[in-house]
Formats: sequence, C-alpha cells, structure tokens
Amino acid sequence: MIVLPGSHRAAGLVDDAALVRAMLEVEVAWARVLGTSLSLGDWVPSLDPVEVEAAGNPVLPLVNALRAHVSDTVHTGLTSQDVLDSALMLLARGALQRMSADLGRVAGALAGLADEHRASVMAGRTLTQHAVPITFGLKAARWLVGVLDAVDELDAVSRTLPVQCGGAAGTLSRVPDPVAAASAFARHLGLVWPGMPWHTYRAPITRLGDAVVRCCDALGVMAADLLTLGRPEIGEVREGFVAGRGGSSTMPHKRNPVLSVLVNSAALRAPGLGAQLHLCAARAVDERPDGAWHAEWPALRALLELAVVAASQAAELVEGLEVRADVMARRAAEAAPDLLAERGGGTDPASYLGAAEVFVDEALRRNRSRLGPLRGDTEAPTPIVSERSDRK
Repeated sequence: MIVLPGSHRAAGLVDDAALVRAMLEVEVAWARVLGTSLSLGDWVPSLDPVEVEAAGNPVLPLVNALRAHVSDTVHTGLTSQDVLDSALMLLARGALQRMSADLGRVAGALAGLADEHRASVMAGRTLTQHAVPITFGLKAARWLVGVLDAVDELDAVSRTLPVQCGGAAGTLSRVPDPVAAASAFARHLGLVWPGMPWHTYRAPITRLGDAVVRCCDALGVMAADLLTLGRPEIGEVREGFVAGRGGSSTMPHKRNPVLSVLVNSAALRAPGLGAQLHLCAARAVDERPDGAWHAEWPALRALLELAVVAASQAAELVEGLEVRADVMARRAAEAAPDLLAERGGGTDPASYLGAAEVFVDEALRRNRSRLGPLRGDTEAPTPIVSERSDRK
C-alpha cells in the first residue's frame, strides 16, 4: 500500500532497507576502528519484526545476524543508539543531497520565470483582496529567495551531521582510547565527531528537522499561491499537462493541480513532524531516553521522506508551469481602479510598480552566486583505518 503519494521519488533513501544498509555501514566502520578489516559485500540480513519488537529497536537483531555471518569482532563498545543515530545521519546525508539537487532545479526554473516575467503585470493581493500592481516576475523572485534560504539551511546542516559514539551510557568506557576511536569512527563514515556523545542532547536532530521543515515552508508558500492563481475564476497559471495526472474518479472534466496539492500537503504536515522532534528532545532523560528516542526516529524518517518527495514534485511543478501572462494583464487592467487607488487613481497598472524590477534583479543576482549542491561526497567516503586496523 502506498501511503504517501509520490513515495517512489524517495525510494531507497530512508525506507527500511536503506536503514538496514546504513546500520551495516556503521558496524563495518566501527569494526575497522576496533582493528578488523570487515567486508560484507552485498550481504544484507532480513530482520525478523518479532525480534525487532523484542529488542525495542532494530539494532540487536542486526548485530545478532552480523555475528552469525562473520567471525570478526563487531559492535564491541557501541550501544544500539550509537548505531541507529549514526545510521540516521547517513540517511539524512543522502536525503539532503537529493533535496538540494531538486531545490536547485526549483531555483533554476524560478529564476527563469522571474527574468522572463519581470514585466508581466498582475494584481497584487493582500488578505485575499486586490492591493497594488506587481509583476509575476516579482512573485517568482520572492519564491526563489525562499528556496535559496532553504538551500543555505540544508548546506549548513549537511556539513555538521554528527556521528554518535558513546557506548552504554555516554562514557565510551569499553574502548582504550575513546576520543581517538570516536574521531576515527567519524572519519570512516564521513561524519563529524562533535566532541562528545549526544544520546540525550538532541539538537543535531532538531537542527536537521528545522532545516527540512523550512524547505517545506518555502515550497508550501509557492504551492499555495499557485493553487490560488490556478483557480478557474482566476486562471493565471496552470500546471503542465501530463497524461493520466489530475483526473477525477467521478468528474470527467477535471484536471486537478495534483503536484501543487501534494506540495501544499507536505508543507502542512512537515511542521507537525518537526514539532514531534522537539517534543522528543525535551523528554530525552537520563543517559538514554525511555521512549522519546523511540518516538523520534520514525518522525525523522517520515519528515525526510516527505521533504524529498515534495522537493522532487516541486521541481517538476515549476519546470512545467504554464504562465498565462495575458490573463494576468487583462485582470490587472480590469482591476486598475482598485490597484491604483493608493496612488489616487489611474488606468495603467504598469506605471505603478515601484522597485519591483530591482527586487527581481537582486533575487537573480543571489541565485547566480549561490553555492549550488550541498557540499560533501556523493560517493561512499574512503575509509580511514585506525592504527590497529588492517588496510584492505
């Protein structure tokens, strides 16, 4: 059953299979820190859901399967939270890279619309009513700035995704040289060693969640505007036609703006998932939490999937958007008495645009200077083997 429309767009990034693979990557990295040159090839265990429930998380069944598969020393000195938290950071890295690429597509398409329609006059609306004239280029430029801000947030978070390494209660007492081991562990995984474990300090999770929610916020504003402008009684924009998309189960005339609806839906869901992460962070008690952590990872995975899907949908939406500048101009001319009332009257909305073009140029300048995709390797990092390890 497909619960999230568009979930195929995030396939292999944050699903159960991806999580198992990420946990294995974590275990292999730690084995190398312990001095074992562990290689698993394509082996991936199938975890028994009954065993997962019995353990309270998927790590113990994974470790049991791993120990049955290899004779090397594995997992010694780690705890389940170390493995799962670090694996989630690996999933987040892949999700952020995918989001960044799709948001780059969104930004590129919006920049094109802003430039093309810098002189396309339309009615500005405040509190749903006619305000003063604007241009569609300015509206696209404002969407663009929101997306660029979101990309900056993702970039900052992606460069500081931390490894989790604390052992049973955050002391890493089982390892002879804990700090060196944790640092090597981080290097193996291409993550950051933050200086100490964060078992009950969940700012890395809430910071990640906040950045992802802000991406959905930016896309939601755009989608909501497009839904309004695409209403038949306004008709100033329209989603690009794709055969089989937007149909109704009962009304044959309909061509629903499905992508705008789904992106808008994601923006409405994302803040709740972000709030769930904060609630869990505030209940991360003792040295390892009694339920808050268990409620956190499903929410984080759901948020990452939601945002990856929304960014992909938004890219397709904007790249195929049909802008009806003639309809915008006609509606603005019809509403000229209202749109020019602030000035005291007139008949030409294009004569009262203020610094709209200047603002468009500023957004385009920023887009040209943006850093582009998230920093970081797209390939698996080359392992840095500790002094006690054997090089492969």
